[in-house]
Amino acid sequence: MNPVNNMTKYSLRSWVLVLALAPTILVGILLGSYFTINRFYELEDTLVEQGSNIIEPLSIASEIGLVANDREATKRLLAAAQLNKSTLVKSIAIFDANNQLFVTSHYHKDFEIMRYKEALNTLHKTEIEHVGDSLILRTPIFSTGPSAAPANYDIQTDDGQLLGYISIIINKERALLEQHRAAVAAFIIVLIGVQLNLLFTFRLVKNVTQPITEMVRVVAKIREGKLDARLDGNLIGELDLLKRGINAMAGSLSEYHDEMQQNIDQATSDLRETLEQIEIQNVELDLAKKRALEASRIKSEFLANMSHELRTPLNGVIGFARQLVKTPLHSSQVDYIKTIERSATNLLGIINDILDFSKLEAGKMVLENMPFGLRETIGDTITLISGSAQAKGLELVVDIAPNVPDNVNGDAMRVCQIINNLVGNAIKFTDSGSVMVKIELQSQSEEQVVLRCDVVDTGIGIDESQQDFLFQAFGQADSSISRRFGGTGLGLVITKRLVNQMGGQIGFTSSPEKGSNFWFSLPLGLGQFQIGDSLPLEKLKDKTILFYEPRVLTHAVLSRQLNQWDTKVTHHQHIPSLLTTLNTLNTAEAPYDYVLLSCHGFSDSGQLVSTLNLAKTKTDCLVVLYDCQEQDALTQFIRPNADVVLSLPVSEHQLARNLLYPPMEYDIIAPVTIATPAARQSLTVLAVDDNFANLKLIDTLLSELVTTVVAVNSGDEAVKQAKTRTFDLIFMDIQMPGTDGISATKQIRQGSMNRNTPIIAVTAHAIAEERELILGSGMDGYLPKPIDEAALKDVIHRWITRPKFTHFDLHTLNWDLCLTQANHKADLALDMLRMLLDSLPQTVATIQTALSQNDHPVMLSTIHKLHGASCYCGVPTTQRLCQEIESALKRETAVEDLEPEILELLDELTKVESAANQVISQLSAEITDDQKNGLL
Repeated sequence: MNPVNNMTKYSLRSWVLVLALAPTILVGILLGSYFTINRFYELEDTLVEQGSNIIEPLSIASEIGLVANDREATKRLLAAAQLNKSTLVKSIAIFDANNQLFVTSHYHKDFEIMRYKEALNTLHKTEIEHVGDSLILRTPIFSTGPSAAPANYDIQTDDGQLLGYISIIINKERALLEQHRAAVAAFIIVLIGVQLNLLFTFRLVKNVTQPITEMVRVVAKIREGKLDARLDGNLIGELDLLKRGINAMAGSLSEYHDEMQQNIDQATSDLRETLEQIEIQNVELDLAKKRALEASRIKSEFLANMSHELRTPLNGVIGFARQLVKTPLHSSQVDYIKTIERSATNLLGIINDILDFSKLEAGKMVLENMPFGLRETIGDTITLISGSAQAKGLELVVDIAPNVPDNVNGDAMRVCQIINNLVGNAIKFTDSGSVMVKIELQSQSEEQVVLRCDVVDTGIGIDESQQDFLFQAFGQADSSISRRFGGTGLGLVITKRLVNQMGGQIGFTSSPEKGSNFWFSLPLGLGQFQIGDSLPLEKLKDKTILFYEPRVLTHAVLSRQLNQWDTKVTHHQHIPSLLTTLNTLNTAEAPYDYVLLSCHGFSDSGQLVSTLNLAKTKTDCLVVLYDCQEQDALTQFIRPNADVVLSLPVSEHQLARNLLYPPMEYDIIAPVTIATPAARQSLTVLAVDDNFANLKLIDTLLSELVTTVVAVNSGDEAVKQAKTRTFDLIFMDIQMPGTDGISATKQIRQGSMNRNTPIIAVTAHAIAEERELILGSGMDGYLPKPIDEAALKDVIHRWITRPKFTHFDLHTLNWDLCLTQANHKADLALDMLRMLLDSLPQTVATIQTALSQNDHPVMLSTIHKLHGASCYCGVPTTQRLCQEIESALKRETAVEDLEPEILELLDELTKVESAANQVISQLSAEITDDQKNGLL
């Protein structure tokens, strides 16, 4: 307990009394005890001194009687001495040298206590012994002459011959009485001192503590708000000053209170006015909020309408341009048509940039989290934009560090968009030199990796004064740039906001006329399953390769890849050294397993062809790395003389696959010929669109794919057709006058012959909210405008050949959800499902063991892994149970308390295993058939 709290339990009066009395009493007791004890010792010393004064003369006087053996004379001597000190001496006795009683002053019944108990030769002087209330003194009797002692006295000492000793009993009663008197006197003196101290203490209490108590009472009243309380009377010294201070403080508080009350009244009045103003402002803010919401709604509607109104004519322009290319045209006409298509596609890209920027600005951009192969995704993205680099003669290089994991989770489309924007800008602003994409592993944990990507170019660079404006919307480093290179200035700001929303960072360094380095770091989840097929790279070990590439960056990247596979590479960067090596080789058998030749560095096509023919005699597999713009040279000179032609930059997976499995002769791409029309599917399709051009386009595209197409231009007509005949598929426009697409869909679902027919929305709306509204209205799919022929084929194939499973609950295994989580790749979805199925027996056994042993760490680790796997396999019930159990385990819930949920999960896993077996057995056969028929 706090001693301060104990002190507050006692009053000041109590403390004054304690502090005043305690020292006085303590000092009085100490002094009284000291003087009393000192008196005791003085009385005892006096008594001993008196006894010594009696016994020592008697010892001298008794020598004669003891020597003469005269008992009578000696007794008279002793009796006279005792009578002289009768109040002091109780008895006197003399003992001879044999310690026998010689004579006593009078009879004493217990003279044994007077006898000396030790050897007589140890008695040299007067010794004192306390026995009860008596004091015994013993003094030796020595002979003063050498011949005076009797013959039987033979005890000799240093002081002479010992004749005996005299013993005397002294009465201590008077001394004890004096001691008691001294103690009583000391007590009376201390008591008188304490009483005097009490007198002065009470006087102090009256003059000091009582006024202080009164002050405390007055202060308590002031604290309660009674500011008129005052202290009266005359006090002594500082107490009077304290009294005046308290009275002055009370007066000041009273004044302050009055002033504060006035201020409060004034503040209350001001507050009422302020509240009224705030209420008015709240009303105005509410109106402003409603106006802002209305403006946001109008903006969203404007973006949707703008998207629709712009995409609708673009759909017709791009679609019919692609259809026109299929017809017989002159070369100049083909060039004009491709220019039209390219311009429309660029305009579509600008529209997409504006919509992406609007979604990012409004915070409505939704990111996916799907597994994907990093190298394949980046390779596909670079392939799409490599044509621009080839057209400008730029060296485009992709360098991915070996320790970068390939199986990751994230939004693959947005990663591609970031790479596309940065690399596209680098190509756009670089007239000569190179563009390099370098990806490295920045950090890695158990569930996440952080990658750093650098896009380095040798372009025009950016002036330091213009760098601050680079990531601003609709801004570029220089206004002349937009006139020279084109663009809206939205690419970098979209890229920056995408990177930030994905949890990464972005930045750049640049020097004018030297180039720029745009970098970003991006956190991605680690995938638990391998995406795509694995290649037996160990077969490439010790393979001999002759490699020629004159460009430094491409040569370094490909050399590192080949060395990583433990191949034996002979490097060349110059034509003369390459030709020297080829000419000196023995042609009896192919000395190299592979020859990799770049198309760069040759003086003309003749030298290229001769080198290819010479290299082909030195190897069984001649691979040409091609990124030149001359398509005629590729068709006429390179393909006929090479076994494999790979377009640069080539991905690691593509290069390894072509080295391990070179294409057969009939797999080599032949010159472009007019493709024969594919067989149409026997389907009846309804197409609905109010725009004549779009309706004609979709009718034309569908007529090439299906046997029967019914085209109508209104929602009412679509409902009428749906009630009169059945269709295999319905393509429905959304924005139509009268009955729009959503209303027409609801009417078809309610009462027609096509309640279960798949209805696909065909619309130019690109806003995410619009897509959710469309899919939530009863439509089954979504096809954006402009319509892409390949996407149209994919939609028809997906919905016509969609499997139907009836032997298990969709909450156990949902194939459509599995496809969505696998980015609509059926083979990837099946691989994910197979890996889950293969892991279930071990997982179930581990869960059962951990449950029986109440092993919390093992249970948490197993459920966590199962939860991660269930997120990509379309098993919603399993995913939900894993999430609940994992959350409970992380809250330190005991395993035995979760036994019902764990048992439910085990039952669900049994259902999942059965359903997965059915899906895999059915879909594996269908996918195999589709691959044979060329549908996938």
